[in-house]
Amino acid sequence: MNSSGDLSSLFYFAPMKKIQILTLTLLLSMTVSQSFAWGQLGHYLIGYMAEKQMKKSTRKKVDKVLLPISLGRSGTWMDEIRSDRAYNYAETWHYLTSKTGEYDPAIQEKTGDAYEAIQRIKAELKAGGLDPKMEAEKLKMLIHMVEDIHQPLHVGTGDDRGGNDIKIEYFGRATNLHALWDSGMIDGQGMSYSEIGDELFRRINPELQTKYRSASMQDWLKEAVSYRPMIYNLPENKKISYQYGYENYHIAEERMIAASVRLAQILEEIYP
Repeated sequence: MNSSGDLSSLFYFAPMKKIQILTLTLLLSMTVSQSFAWGQLGHYLIGYMAEKQMKKSTRKKVDKVLLPISLGRSGTWMDEIRSDRAYNYAETWHYLTSKTGEYDPAIQEKTGDAYEAIQRIKAELKAGGLDPKMEAEKLKMLIHMVEDIHQPLHVGTGDDRGGNDIKIEYFGRATNLHALWDSGMIDGQGMSYSEIGDELFRRINPELQTKYRSASMQDWLKEAVSYRPMIYNLPENKKISYQYGYENYHIAEERMIAASVRLAQILEEIYP
C-alpha cells in the first residue's frame, strides 16, 4: 500500500470517476480492517435487522441498557476496545476453531473463544444482578460475538488464522481472504447499512425465522464449515475481482440474515 502522501495525490490529482473512487475507498477499508469481523457496515446492518425483528418489550429493555448508543452501533464496540489493554482478556473471544463443524474445547484458545463466551455471557445476562456498566459491556460483547460467529471465517480451520494468512489481490490491491469477507464485498456494494439492511430484511419470513431459530449453536458451526469449499475456491494466482464476488456475495448476505434472526432470538430470551 502507498504512503498516505501517495494516496492523497491520487485523490487530488488523478481524474477518477465515481466508481474508481468507490473502489479505492473499498480497498483502503479492507487494509485497515483486516483483523476484524464484518467491518462496521456488517455489524451495523445485522443489528439494524435484529432490531426490526425484536418484540417491542425487548427492544425497549435493550435500548435502556445500551443507552445512549443503538443496537447497531453496539456491534462494533468489541472491536474498538482492542486498543484498550484492560480488555485484552477478550481478544480471543471473536472466533473459534472447528475442523469439521464440531466444538472441541481441547483445540480452542486457552483464554477462551466465541462459542464458550457467548454461552457464558448469555447466562450471566439472564441471571441479572449486574451493575449498569457491566451489564451494558457484557451485552455489547454478546451482540458482537453472535454477529462475528456468523462470518464463516471466524469459525476457523486452525491453520491460516481464519484466512488472514491467505494473501490475495482484489481488483489489483493486496489484501487477504479474511479482510475480503469482513468488509470487502459488503463495502463494495456502495450502499449504507440501512439500504442493505432494508433489502435483506425483505427476505425474512416466518418460515426462515423458524429455520434459523430452531438451530443449535453446534448447527451454526456446521453451517460455517459448509461454506469453506466456496470461500477457499481461489484461482492459483490468488487474483480475484468481480467473478468471486458474484459467486460468493450471496453467502455473506445469508450469514448476515441468519445472524440477525438469531441475535433477535437471544435478546428476546434475555429481555422478554
